[in-house]
Amino acid sequence: MKKFLFIAFLMSLKSFSQDRFSGTWTNQKCKDCKKEYFFTITVAQSNYKIFGTAEVTSEHKELNSGILEISGYVYPHGDKAQIKLKDKDGISSSAVLLTNEGVLQFTKRGGGDLVPNEMILTKLY
Repeated sequence: MKKFLFIAFLMSLKSFSQDRFSGTWTNQKCKDCKKEYFFTITVAQSNYKIFGTAEVTSEHKELNSGILEISGYVYPHGDKAQIKLKDKDGISSSAVLLTNEGVLQFTKRGGGDLVPNEMILTKLY
């Protein structure tokens, strides 16, 4: 009986922890707007940890960021995450991610000018 309760407990934890942040998110799907840059973020969520990459691409070379490493954690309720973005030179920025109904709100909190301040991202896959 104890073994059954333990397995049921583990299954309930797994069903509660959804991977809301996992996937590739971008601001490219914009109708009737001209963008100077595109921000793409690919993250994988494992329980309450987040890892991944991000990149800002643009026709203007000064706006390109190169590949940025992402690390962070998800808050207990699962709809908010705190991340840190770091480039190859060690310059870092921090940001907050909020997810709701298939969109991701990205808000920069501080650090270097690696990424834009705020944007809404849609999930590609």
